Amino acid sequence: MYCKTFYAFDGTMPVPAVVRNYTAADFDDLITIQSEAFPPPYPAELWWNREQLRNHVEFFQEGALCVEVNGELAGSVTGLKIHFDPEKPQVHHTWSEVTADGYITTHQPDGNTLYIADLCVRPKYRKLGLGKELVQSLYHVVVEQGLERLLGAGRMPGYHTEASRISAEAYLAEVTAGRLTDPVITFLLRCGRTPLGVVEGYLEDEESCNYAALMEWRNPFQ
Repeated sequence: MYCKTFYAFDGTMPVPAVVRNYTAADFDDLITIQSEAFPPPYPAELWWNREQLRNHVEFFQEGALCVEVNGELAGSVTGLKIHFDPEKPQVHHTWSEVTADGYITTHQPDGNTLYIADLCVRPKYRKLGLGKELVQSLYHVVVEQGLERLLGAGRMPGYHTEASRISAEAYLAEVTAGRLTDPVITFLLRCGRTPLGVVEGYLEDEESCNYAALMEWRNPFQ
């Protein structure tokens, strides 16, 4: 079981926090957090439901993590193991395909890669750096399990403002070069992730024009 205690910072104020595995007792709070973290136009049917959360805990609890701040659930991250060949990067896949619509029945216990299915933090806690702590906790899982990498496709919610001007690939390149800033992709770069390419039709997401950036973190011990 995973448990990491640390201090998040609200401005200059240290705030006690913990990252741990989530359990059935957390399901109601996790669903509420999804609704707060992904308001419309994000599709409500893509928020977690209890059956999906049960699968996360039963199939791969090591990849089902949440963060608490002062005893209140503030966010979560969910991963599953898959096989990934870096020589054939499989850029063209959808969130639905790789996560089995969030039910993670596609989890492969002997996989070489930890794939992030979801990361969310309650809006009121987003200035505390909890998203980065959750991602880094999954890096710990990658190392502990002897996996080659963490992989995931990040939304590009800023792309809709540039879509009439440049392609999704060019947008990702501009963000990576620091000439544009994207709320998700820039965050993932700060977390140590490296872009592999753009996924078209990854998720029904109006702000991202249905595109996502496939990004990895390589296990430095392999």
